[in-house]
Amino acid sequence: MKQSPFKLASILARLQERRAGSSERCLKVHNVTRRTQLGDSVQLAGDGHSRRKGLLGRERLADGEGLWIVPCEAVHTFAMRFPIDLVYLDRQNQVLKTRSNVGPWRLSGCLRAHSVVELPAGTVRASKTIKGDTLALDPPTPECCSNLNREENSTCQHSASCSKNCFPRKTARTLSNTS
Repeated sequence: MKQSPFKLASILARLQERRAGSSERCLKVHNVTRRTQLGDSVQLAGDGHSRRKGLLGRERLADGEGLWIVPCEAVHTFAMRFPIDLVYLDRQNQVLKTRSNVGPWRLSGCLRAHSVVELPAGTVRASKTIKGDTLALDPPTPECCSNLNREENSTCQHSASCSKNCFPRKTARTLSNTS
């Protein structure tokens, strides 16, 4: 049975939109306990394809970039070209374990973890993130991100009841409640 080129193109376009939507969702990762930011452009890897691919094929991670893999209890750095920092989280986004400067061709895991955040090497030390800290993973909104003052402890310049889910918020909202 031969499918028309139009139907096949339509199906492929929808699949690409779905894939792009799930893997390109960017988040801001903030250490609520220490009031430090770990990343402002962290991608969500929440589907099988994006979790399997991870950071493979990338030359490096720039400051502020990263990957949040959900669910995940272990990662490898086989065939990677650069070291990374790892932050293992439970379902409440509490830090269970950190690993700094994990080089290529290594394995790391935390069997109690629900997810892991992969960040540029040096991020864990710079943010002073340790076991027991709580992280907030917030989706930025384009119309509100431009209103943020980049200084430490900056808040949304909208009202306290801002419905745009701006980051950072005085009371951190975590994605564990919405995913």
